[in-house]
Amino acid sequence: MEGARATPEPRLMSASVETPSGKQAGDENFPVGSWLIRRDLRPHVHAFYRFARQADDVADNPQLSPEEKLHRLDRMRAVLEGASGEDAPAAAVMRASLVETRVTPQHCLDVLRAFSLDATKLRYRDWADLMEYCRYSASPVGRQLLDLHGESRATWPANDALCSALQVLNHLQDCAQDYRLLDRVYLPLEDLNRFDAHIEDLALPSATPGLRSVFDRVLELTEGLVREARKLPGGVRSPGLRRETAVIVDLAGRLTERLRRGDPLARRVKLSPVDFAASLLIGCWRGRRMRDAA
Repeated sequence: MEGARATPEPRLMSASVETPSGKQAGDENFPVGSWLIRRDLRPHVHAFYRFARQADDVADNPQLSPEEKLHRLDRMRAVLEGASGEDAPAAAVMRASLVETRVTPQHCLDVLRAFSLDATKLRYRDWADLMEYCRYSASPVGRQLLDLHGESRATWPANDALCSALQVLNHLQDCAQDYRLLDRVYLPLEDLNRFDAHIEDLALPSATPGLRSVFDRVLELTEGLVREARKLPGGVRSPGLRRETAVIVDLAGRLTERLRRGDPLARRVKLSPVDFAASLLIGCWRGRRMRDAA
């Protein structure tokens, strides 16, 4: 019987452990490796995005059991750390990128830790519990980009605030779908109890008054993160990255306001092409002013 349980392993070694959802960089709330980033670094930015995207898709696949998700994420970790095999191509490309750039693999390992949590953890006690999750799911994304550019780690607190804000905003955008497909709820249970809202309310066609109060409380805390994030561009030396971070900070503020006015249960609240264009202009202008003032 022990031998019978071991038989799936060769199958996974010969077929990809990745389960692409089809979501691409253009579907995100922020630019990924845009023309603002140095040309020689863009392939490495895209390698990290692809690695994180594939790991996220494994964790979010409703057809996989928690055990299977953890197995596949462990395999991605093994390939990232040097194991041979063609079953995790995004991890293999990421490993080559790390070797070339000499950036620490810790940011990749951190996101794998977060997605392993996603495979098994369905509820969050309070805001602090959610921020601890964002420390591994979101902050490493910006830290990877900063390290790739050789930026000071003094930028990390503002980076972490920005990345956590973007993560929470995305959670709010997808709260109904996450509950319906994965039974996963990122809204803090403490706030649900405080406003007499119920997890089952996420299945309704529109938000109840209690659930709206939860959304507003989470957005209030997120606004605090965005305020902290506004310090980030001024601390970035690379001109292109400074402009890109300024653009992303503006996008985070705009999405926060849209979620204040919109109901993510009724329809997905998202940024418009006009928002992206306006943030690009404003971010590039602010990034320029910060350079001139330096």
